[in-house]
Amino acid sequence: MPTLERRENMAKESPKTPIQVHGGEKELTRRLGLMSAIVLGVGTTVGSGIFTSVGGVAGTAGTAVMTILAFLIGGLIMIPQNLCYTELMTAYPEDGLFIVYFREAGWNFLSFFGGWSCFWATDPVGIAITALTVGNYLAYFTGWEPGMVRAVAIGMIIVFTALHMIRMDAGAKFQNIITAVKIVPFILLVVVGLFCVTGSNYSAPAVEGVSPGVMSLLLGIAATTWSYDGMQTCGTMAGEIKNPHKNIPIALIGTVLLVTLLYTGLSTACVGLCDVSTLAASGAPVATAFEAVPFIGKASGTIAAFLAIIVVTGSLSSLIMFQARVEYKCATEGYWWKSWGKVHPVWKTPYVSMLWQSGFAIVLVFATTLQTLLGYFTLICLIRNVLCFCTWFKVRKKSNYHPTWRMPGGAFMAVLAIVPTVILVVTTFIDTPLFSTIAAVLAIGTAIPFYFYFKKVNADLIAEKKAEHDALERAMEEAARGEAKN
Repeated sequence: MPTLERRENMAKESPKTPIQVHGGEKELTRRLGLMSAIVLGVGTTVGSGIFTSVGGVAGTAGTAVMTILAFLIGGLIMIPQNLCYTELMTAYPEDGLFIVYFREAGWNFLSFFGGWSCFWATDPVGIAITALTVGNYLAYFTGWEPGMVRAVAIGMIIVFTALHMIRMDAGAKFQNIITAVKIVPFILLVVVGLFCVTGSNYSAPAVEGVSPGVMSLLLGIAATTWSYDGMQTCGTMAGEIKNPHKNIPIALIGTVLLVTLLYTGLSTACVGLCDVSTLAASGAPVATAFEAVPFIGKASGTIAAFLAIIVVTGSLSSLIMFQARVEYKCATEGYWWKSWGKVHPVWKTPYVSMLWQSGFAIVLVFATTLQTLLGYFTLICLIRNVLCFCTWFKVRKKSNYHPTWRMPGGAFMAVLAIVPTVILVVTTFIDTPLFSTIAAVLAIGTAIPFYFYFKKVNADLIAEKKAEHDALERAMEEAARGEAKN
């Protein structure tokens, strides 16, 4: 069977039938359509990011204009990145995202590190940030103390974990509904905000201690990383998306365009409603900005806080829904604890991975602050992204590399994905060298001994997976030779 036809036929199998995709997955099934893929990307991205970080970006970029440019450029940077992800996803439509691409590149340690960093540095961290953001916006009009904020955050994590673990289909339907619901108020915030801006706010003095310039702009762009992270979400569940070769490109390209437009619009509205110094100092910056809406004043801030809660709740649901698939993938490949690769016989979800992920997120809610979590997330995420885009140069030379969609520009587009991200890594390190060093040492230093540990204790499973992988590659090479002869 020709290689491309083989992949297409696998992708089009009945969603009720377990599908064996590249790498040997046999238990998670393709149940998510195009709309769910789009909703997953938009729902994950449009959430706590903008409602948490717009104040931080303003405080880092320093001025209104720099804040707007940071969000605009941050979104534009995502375009070549998403194009690169799209090609890789259609070549390897499996759950796991970057750990799959590292594996295919032959970089086994990085494949493990991708999953390791997800669990210890980004995924539970993201859940904790999002849940705390909901609590902070509730506290805006309830006056809750920090203890109550944390209790609410933990309660929401528990509820959504139960929903997506026990009722996958119901969870997906809920995700579709809440994303549709939250996009409307988001657009409303943008339209109302832009209509009520005060022109003088765009020329307000810079935030104290910030010298506007190239460096402050770069730091502002780096600070948008959390806001824009999540666009590639459907890649972590690519093995569960129907007709991935058609649906994944549409989902990723549509997500980046929509989210960039929404974020640039809302940041423009926020810095136009209040000066950047006030915005930077607020724990609920969007609500604070919308207090300046004429006629209703404080009430508009309350309304904005309520709308923010709806939006961020949708993001929390999405994060819990998809992120545990990364650790699940690591477990099925042998580079994790085996129990994390279990799929519940009734629920058909990776329940062990989900429980561990949410449990760690709950610990983080108790143990640290929102800003600390954001800083740690940014550096590790940027480094991992750079390494992931580099895999394109390696896998494209392999005989089993047959993406059904290729990004325009090829190597040039891949370079456009890599270079800006490298600049942001360097910028982040220069700004906070001590914290960056600690984050890198913790992430990499702990990964090395556990990598060799899993290689030893899971040697049989790793060998089995390698044999499956090699056999499939040989079959695809033979198919390719047959095509060439014909």
